[in-house]
Amino acid sequence: MVNSGPTGNYANGIFTSVTVCMPSSSTCQTINGVLVDTGSYGLRLLSSAGGGALTLSLPQQTSGGNPIGECAGFISGFTWGPVKTADITISGEHASSVPLQVVDPTFSMVPAACKNGGVPENDTLQTLGANGILGVGPFAQDCGTQCTLTGTSNPGWYYSCAGNSCQVIPMPLAQQVQNPVPFFATDNNGVIVELPSSTNPAATLSGSLVFGIGTQSNNSLGGASIFPIDADGEFSTSYKGQTYPAFVDSGSNAYFFLDSNTTGIPACPDNSGFYCPALTANLSATTASGSVSKTINFSVSNADTLFSNSANAVFNTLGGPNSGMFDWGLPFFFGRNVYNAIESKSTPGGVGPYWAY
Repeated sequence: MVNSGPTGNYANGIFTSVTVCMPSSSTCQTINGVLVDTGSYGLRLLSSAGGGALTLSLPQQTSGGNPIGECAGFISGFTWGPVKTADITISGEHASSVPLQVVDPTFSMVPAACKNGGVPENDTLQTLGANGILGVGPFAQDCGTQCTLTGTSNPGWYYSCAGNSCQVIPMPLAQQVQNPVPFFATDNNGVIVELPSSTNPAATLSGSLVFGIGTQSNNSLGGASIFPIDADGEFSTSYKGQTYPAFVDSGSNAYFFLDSNTTGIPACPDNSGFYCPALTANLSATTASGSVSKTINFSVSNADTLFSNSANAVFNTLGGPNSGMFDWGLPFFFGRNVYNAIESKSTPGGVGPYWAY
């Protein structure tokens, strides 16, 4: 469901419910208002200390007897908190003993390297805008091989914390926060986000998060074009004769692309992170990977005007600047089925990772 979220003021957020349980037990809790994010990997749930809903005392991961914490980086901010383990159920699909992050502002002291990364801390309901993030992107772990390294090559996501003193540690792949989809017994090779077209603006929009590609009668690949992606989850987009790196991300609430100097579209006076053309701009770009390409026609309207009615939360013409690249955010999903094949998993369209639409 695309709606205004648990804070009542989220724009273009697609939310679902997730049930977490103590491993191998029937002690469970269902968390509503979890943001569906195809641009990240792993489940993150806001603790009650941050104003969220999670109250279960899940088992803590440790290193050398110390609890493990994580600083997970996003374009819009970072989340901080301990790495724990839970059984996860989403729409009847079950994953056992999955490492996840509990987003908790009271867990140890945020390391300086994390706090000084140039993005804000999103550890409360008001700053995160959701009770959690369900990262179901095309990769299995949230950091991958880089976080298994020692020394300066490690990007510094995982920490061993003794009191308020936290030190970066290498984290084996199996212990990193995991995309839960590969843990499903079936329907574990990808996801499909299915959203219908919407009037613009609208208060809500109902859609479906479907697990598996070509594993059931409801998740066939059909005639979708397949776009293999690189190790960064990117392919390319051409706009006005220039080619830029690009990715697809349901967790981004707008088409975020290039900048005002390149597009000629001014930023908003009231909401500077978005575009505000005087008249709706009707645009075209071409997504490509290898020999496959597809032209995408899209429009960008004045965000200040779109946001003027607080009853609305669905905007299919919301756009904003993202210098040097294209982030095909949630408006890209409206009116099409978007397939996300997970790395190393076989599908009717080949082995992931890829996007298809």
